[in-house]
Amino acid sequence: MVDLPRCRRATWSEVDRWADRLAEQVRSAVRIPETLVGLTRGGWVPARLLSDRLGVKRVVSIRAQHWGVTATPDGVASLSEGLSGPVAGERVLIVDDITDTGESLALAVDHVRAARAASVETATFLHIPHSKLVPTYFAEEIPRDAWVWIVFPWNYWEDLVVLAQKAAEVTPGLSAIQTTLRERCHLEVPVEDLERIARYTRLGPA
Repeated sequence: MVDLPRCRRATWSEVDRWADRLAEQVRSAVRIPETLVGLTRGGWVPARLLSDRLGVKRVVSIRAQHWGVTATPDGVASLSEGLSGPVAGERVLIVDDITDTGESLALAVDHVRAARAASVETATFLHIPHSKLVPTYFAEEIPRDAWVWIVFPWNYWEDLVVLAQKAAEVTPGLSAIQTTLRERCHLEVPVEDLERIARYTRLGPA
């Protein structure tokens, strides 16, 4: 049977609320970082939002490639790009969207520590308890038995391509794919969005 998980589509209103919560936690701890490290690609937007809320202008990136498949709770991560700037002697906060397996964030922490940062903390919008790493700060916890694949606004199109292709294996045709995503994934997708991605992917006849 085709593996189609239950999904939850995050809204920009939720994203703003999560960013506010994280900023409040960091300020309450009285440990404002000197540098934010966005774990790409999911941590780019969260890092930018925290940059504004914390008044931290210096944002650098690090990339961990996750070799799992969209909408699965497993997979192997590897560090594919190191830090885009030096962090030696600085208080660093590594930011990502979610700790699911925690593999990517753990790799980033090790790399930043090896770069001789003065201190390293982590922050994510969402945290799932089965993660191997518990972030220093997180805005919302998703119970392990309530695991769902989170579709963030910044990875909607990427996730939709993968999920729609899986749904096409169940029943091809855009209308059928739309129904499968609604019934199996609890994901409401306008047919116009499926038509858009059908221009460059194989989703079967409309």
